[in-house]
Amino acid sequence: MNNNRLDGKKVAILLTDGFEQIEMTEPRDALKQAGATTHLIAPKGGEVKGWDMTDWGDSFSVDLPLDGADPAQYDALLLPGGVMNPDKLRVDPKAVRFVRHFFEAKKPVAAICHAPAMLIEAGVVNGRKVTSWPSLQTDLKNAGANWVDEEVVTDQGLVTSRKPDDIPAFNRKMIKEIREGKHERQHA
Repeated sequence: MNNNRLDGKKVAILLTDGFEQIEMTEPRDALKQAGATTHLIAPKGGEVKGWDMTDWGDSFSVDLPLDGADPAQYDALLLPGGVMNPDKLRVDPKAVRFVRHFFEAKKPVAAICHAPAMLIEAGVVNGRKVTSWPSLQTDLKNAGANWVDEEVVTDQGLVTSRKPDDIPAFNRKMIKEIREGKHERQHA
């Protein structure tokens, strides 16, 4: 039996226009290769447009609009970064509630780059060890997090990384945490 398999696991990927494309596509591909089912969930249906480092990237079909997505149907959550993506999502109360559900239900959450801004908004970083893009460190510290500058950080089912260069390590930890399932010490 392969210890990296996620057969039967469903992972929600919450995003909107302006997500950093590689921070969605590479983790999504890793999840699929491990056997997980992934759904792109966005506030609006139709398509979302990625950001490819310095300019607009590709468009991706949304699997479910946020209004039709039930977080209880998912085993884990992936939050890609990008400057615009979490900034737009954090002002959407439905998106914030969606994120918070995973912590309340003790499910794994993986957030990279600027995505931990959503964790601040959801009120779930107090007392947690996290990393992020460096510009968020003060915000995370002010929200009660123990911010560190490391490639990948895992804290009771919460996986965070700093940037696209960290994606290989991020993917390995994300898959491990999702495979482990619920984490009793995961908290909101």
